[in-house]
Amino acid sequence: MPGWLWLALATALAAQLALHAGRAVQTAGGAELEPPPGLAALRLASFGEREALARLLVLHVQSFDLDKVDYRHLVAWLRRLLELEPRSQYPLFLAARVYGESPDPARARLALDLAYQEFFVDPDRRWPWLAHAALLAKHRLGDLPLARRYASALQRHARAPDVPLWARQMEIFILEDMNELEAARIMLGGMLESGTLHDSAELRFLRQRLEELEARVSGAR
Repeated sequence: MPGWLWLALATALAAQLALHAGRAVQTAGGAELEPPPGLAALRLASFGEREALARLLVLHVQSFDLDKVDYRHLVAWLRRLLELEPRSQYPLFLAARVYGESPDPARARLALDLAYQEFFVDPDRRWPWLAHAALLAKHRLGDLPLARRYASALQRHARAPDVPLWARQMEIFILEDMNELEAARIMLGGMLESGTLHDSAELRFLRQRLEELEARVSGAR
């Protein structure tokens, strides 16, 4: 296909997407959020400006009524935006801090599961959203096994130096809540023996927690 024809096609597609997004901001209250376009089409429409297009499309997604939007389409849009611009944290912020806090448990689970799945793409940058998802699973959904799954992924895969201690030991707290005291004791002991912790205050705190856990395990026998 001649180069000029490719350019014309890309221009038409970009204009169509921009027009659609712009109209959606004004009319989304009475419209439905449709499934997102394919990634190849979005890349073509971006003219190499993926970040700019991703920002425009985020506005499109956010313009829909949360009480009426199809969360399956919503999650598909957030996933597509992450594929379009992987460096962006905003789709995961929306998943964990906005849509994951839906009062509808089924909808919330869809959004939180997106934060979980996408965490593995870049754990050292995306850990805050999975940490928040774990807290929501525990406190809002009351689903301790789900919260543990999220916390376990954090403990195993988030290795950056700036990942705080509370996030890395979240699974231990959840195991205690599940009355899995022996498992919590073993995990805490392994964390102390791993040699990955160097802060004296953190080490002192964890050793104290280990002593408390050992006492509780002994008392439960």
